[in-house]
Order: sequence, then structure tokens, then C-alpha cells
Amino acid sequence: MKKFNYISSASRTFKIESEAINNLSKQINKDFVSLCDAVRFNEGKFIIMGVGKSGHIGQKISATLSSTGTGSIFIHPTEAAHGDLGLIGKKDIVFLISNSGETDEIINILPSLKRLTKKITSLTGNKKSTIAKISDIAIEIKSKEACPLNLAPTSSTTAALAFGDALAIALLESKGFTKKDFASSHPAGKLGKKLITQVKHLMHSGDNIPKVGIKTALSDALIEMTDKSLGITLVKNRSKVVGIFTDGDLRRCLNQRVDINATLIGDVMTKKFITIEDEALAIDAAKIMEKNKIFTLVVMKKDKSVGIISMHDLIQARIL
Repeated sequence: MKKFNYISSASRTFKIESEAINNLSKQINKDFVSLCDAVRFNEGKFIIMGVGKSGHIGQKISATLSSTGTGSIFIHPTEAAHGDLGLIGKKDIVFLISNSGETDEIINILPSLKRLTKKITSLTGNKKSTIAKISDIAIEIKSKEACPLNLAPTSSTTAALAFGDALAIALLESKGFTKKDFASSHPAGKLGKKLITQVKHLMHSGDNIPKVGIKTALSDALIEMTDKSLGITLVKNRSKVVGIFTDGDLRRCLNQRVDINATLIGDVMTKKFITIEDEALAIDAAKIMEKNKIFTLVVMKKDKSVGIISMHDLIQARIL
């Protein structure tokens, strides 16, 4: 039996679907602008509907919109016909996704949608279809399916998904949506943590900070470092931090056979050290550590040292 060329088949699919996406920029027009304006300035919900594969795509588009500042929900047309139409109000805009534009489950509820909603919009592959004709804003996107039988939704759903991303990003940019806005809708996820967790939320402070005076014996400084378990100690001259001493500094001292009992910490400390402000994002602390190949940072508030943050703290908080 002749061995089938799976790679050739996959490559053909990638080529067809990439062409479908590339052709999108040639197909969108003023109707896309009208849709963006309608959604951006709407006072109600943006409700997306679709059946089958279009329904799955609709759910993803709705989720992307909601996470980027555009309130959206997905309602299945069948569920709508059995009570969920009650979720739709006069200020809401409905967005119907159907490649053929002739999906029965949607057509059956079109009269109700026309009566209940502010505006009907749609994404179809046929502007002359029933759904497109009844829509106030009808977006038409044509694409060749990757399926050789021209039956399984492939390129059409890929194009619809890309269209949804384009809609979400266009609205995001037009509204000036920021990282802080994004974090507010993702407080429990790792992305949210990266965007809202500040250094001051994770740093060690107060009596938990290892610190010694500039004239402290190196041996005593090592005891302070061991007790606080941060791999570092601050070195102070009165109230001002004038240096740090780390595990790395200790290794260098041992390599040079420094007498830890006869040496003062001020003679072997690192005088120039990297700091970070307490209100900086924790993810920025991670970037600084990775760039400089260090494991701790001194945390400052204005010109005063207020804490220490370590790579371990960032890992424990799942920032990394």
C-alpha cells in the first residue's frame, strides 16, 4: 500500500488557510468601520450567536472581546429559542456568524431578534443570504475551504476567528485599553498577576531584612545572612545603605582565602548595586535580575531602602 504523504497534505492546508487570512484585509471595507463604531459606542451588550463550528468560533470571539474591554456574551440560537431570548435587551447588538448565511436555527429567531434588539449585524460568506439581507450591518468574507470535499469548515472558520481578533484589537486600540485595564479582568490568572503585582507586595521588609553595620566582622555578617536566609545582607553606615554582601561575594572571598574573622564587611562589600523602586511591577524585577544574572534586588522608596526581593519570591508568587 502506498504511504500517504501527511506532510504534503498539512502544507497544502496551511497554504490555503494562510491565503484565507491574507485575503481578509482586501475584503473588509466601510462595513467593518460601521460595525466597530456600533459596538464601541453601544450602551448595551454585544451578543454573538452561531451554530456548530461557527458557534465555537463565536464563543472564542466573545471571550476575546470581553477580556479586552468590550462586554460580550455568547448565546446559542437554539437556547435562545427556548428562553434565552430573555437575556437580550433593546440596547443590545447581536452579531450572527454563519458562513452560508442560511443557518436554520438562526433564521427561525430572526423575527424575534429584529423586535428585541437595537441592531442585527452578521458575518457570512454570502451577502445575498437570508441572514445578511436582514442585517443592519452585513460583513461578507469569502474563503476557499481547505477540505478537499469542500464540506468541513476549515478556512472559513479560520478566517472568522482572525476577523474576530481584528475586531477585538481594533476596538482595544480605539479605546486606549491598557495593561492595567487588561489586568483588572484577569485578576486570578498568571497574566493578571504579572500586570498588577508590585515589588512591595512580595518584598521582605522590616526585621526580615538582613542588615549589618559597615564595621561588622565578616564572620558576624555571615551569621546574619544565614539567619535571614536571603543570600544577601545590606551593609549600613548609620541609617544609609552603602553596600551589599551576597553569596557570590562570599565565594569570591573564600577563593581569595580572606580571613572571615579578621576582615570587616565594609572592606569586601559590593558598593555599587542594582536597586528597584517598591512600586515597580514584580515582573520588571524579574527582568532586571535575569539581565544582570543576579538573584536579589534592594528595594527603594524614593532614596531610602525599604526591602529586598529575590528570584525565589518571584517564583513562589508564580510571576515566573
